[in-house]
Formats: sequence, C-alpha cells, structure tokens
Amino acid sequence: MIAPPSAAAYAAARERLAALAKPLGALGRLEDAAAWVSACQDACPPRPLSRVRLSVLAGDHGISHAGVSAYPREVTGAMVAAMVGGGSGANVLARQHGVAMQVLDLGVDADLDDLPPDVGRHHLRRSSGSIDREDALTLTEVRTALATGEAIAAEEIAAGADLLVLGDLGIGNTTPAAALVAATFGVGAEEVTGRGTGVDDAALAHKTRVIDAALTRTADRVADPVQRLAALGSADLAAGVGFLVAAARAGVPVLLDGIVTVAELGVAEDLEPGVVAWCAAGHRSTEAAQQLALDKLGLVPLLDVGLRLGEGTGALTALPVLRSAVLLLREMALLADLAPGG
Repeated sequence: MIAPPSAAAYAAARERLAALAKPLGALGRLEDAAAWVSACQDACPPRPLSRVRLSVLAGDHGISHAGVSAYPREVTGAMVAAMVGGGSGANVLARQHGVAMQVLDLGVDADLDDLPPDVGRHHLRRSSGSIDREDALTLTEVRTALATGEAIAAEEIAAGADLLVLGDLGIGNTTPAAALVAATFGVGAEEVTGRGTGVDDAALAHKTRVIDAALTRTADRVADPVQRLAALGSADLAAGVGFLVAAARAGVPVLLDGIVTVAELGVAEDLEPGVVAWCAAGHRSTEAAQQLALDKLGLVPLLDVGLRLGEGTGALTALPVLRSAVLLLREMALLADLAPGG
C-alpha cells in the first residue's frame, strides 16, 4: 500500500483557500487542484510547478492488423521520428509550457536506427500479440516492462521533476487500453469501445467485436493485474503501469492524459493500491473507456475540450490550469489582510 499525500498539508491548503480574498468556493475546481498539489508536496502554500517532465511511451500493437484503426501501423514509427524532430502536437505544447519532453520506443514495430540512441534505450520488443487471439506479452515480458517503466520514472525524478506527465503513442493502442479498462472494472466491450483515431460506424462495430473476443478469451485470468497486462496489454502499456507505481512510491505527482494513461492507472491501482491519490486527470477525452475509468477511479478532469490525440497533449493543455491553481493559492491576498485594521 502506497502512502497517501499529506492530509495535514491538504487541510492547511483548504483552510488557506477559505481565507483568500474571494467568496468561499469562488475558484471552483482550481481549489481542488491547488489542495491536491499541496498535499503531494506536503507544503502549504505549494511550490510552483516549474520542473515538469513528459515521457511519451511508444509501441505498436498486434491488434492493429485487425482493422481497429483508421490509420496504418506504419504511422507509429513515423510519429516517433516526428517527435524527435519537434513536429508533433506534444512538442508544440511542451515548448509552449516549458516542459522537458522525451519519446521512448518500448515496442515500435519499425527500424528506428536512424534516430538518436536514447529513443530506443528501453526497447523491449517489436509490437505485441493480437489480443483477440493470443496474449500480448509473456509474464516475463510484463515484469520486465514494469521494471522498465519504474526505471524511466526514476530517471525523470532524478532529473528534478516536480510533476510528471505520461503520454502514449501507437496505432491501435486504444483497443488494448479499452480492453484493460473493461477487465479492470468488470464491464463489457460495448461500454468501453470508442472511435480511437476516428473509425466509422462499421469499423466501430468491428472493434467492439474484437475487444469482446479478447475479453472472452481471457476472462478467467484478468483478476490478477500482471496476468491482465500479459493477456490484454502491450510493452508500452505495461511500462506505463510501472511508471505510475514508481512515481507514487516516490511521492511525485502525475498529470494524466487520455484513455491509455487512465487504463494504465486502473491496473496500477490494482497492482499497488494508493497510486490513484498521486494522479490528477488532465482532460476528459472522447473515448468512452476513459470516461468510465475516470468515474470509477474518482477523478474529475481539469478540462473537457473534446481532445483525442494522445501523446500527452491533453495533460499539457491542462498544465497551465494546474499551474494557475498553485499560483493563486501561493500569491493571492488573504481577506483578513484587506480588512480595515488587518
């Protein structure tokens, strides 16, 4: 069981928020966000979030051969190269908000030898099994991926991160993510299947059948989170679970992105209870599985603007809101200081 953020700092933040020069509750959800950061830092007022680091975990998925995406799997490798070149949506937002960003190949099914060696330093395997017919990973591969994700988080924390952002990249990745959400929370395929990269109605129905086949095939094994990742996950998703567990153990908060990172959180919470308290939801995506998982995990997103890009873009878009919440708690005058004789 992971130790929770500081209850004393949370209470102090709530007390300070009530004393600020404003009507009670006037800052809405910003007050919840500011108190959460205070609790995570065990400090009131909290320190500004000045050292934010984004890790985008990239991988391909065997299920992408089953026609569950509007784009070919070759796009994954091309997008990794685009990120290295600074041209992705995540790059744009990371530059705008002063976020240190890295993209890591965990399971991309492409030759990326022309990219900097750091991109592939945590590569585990090429793609994964097609989860409707076979397991995604072996149990040994899952354990290696979990340890790799922990190592990635440790590297980012050692670099001075005061807030971690976890992003994803991979054609077909919403299918295993949705399957993991269904298995984690005990719901059917029809409740979690979304359009991902933008599939049409016929492809959506096909994707639902594919996820249902995966859930039926693995129903007797998914109660255990490690078995669940082996049956339905991938190298990049399993590494994301390890990343979240390691961040929570170290007491470093994480700002989540969309369906993939929220699916990872559901598994991480089962693997080591207490992880969810160290995570905040950046945004509500258009994916049904993400919305269901957020509700089950008790997380209310900072933004709801219809994003479904992934890469960490939703979290990065929400970052200024979280930073604003912290600064208001730090710098806004107290009502008592404005009163006559105060």
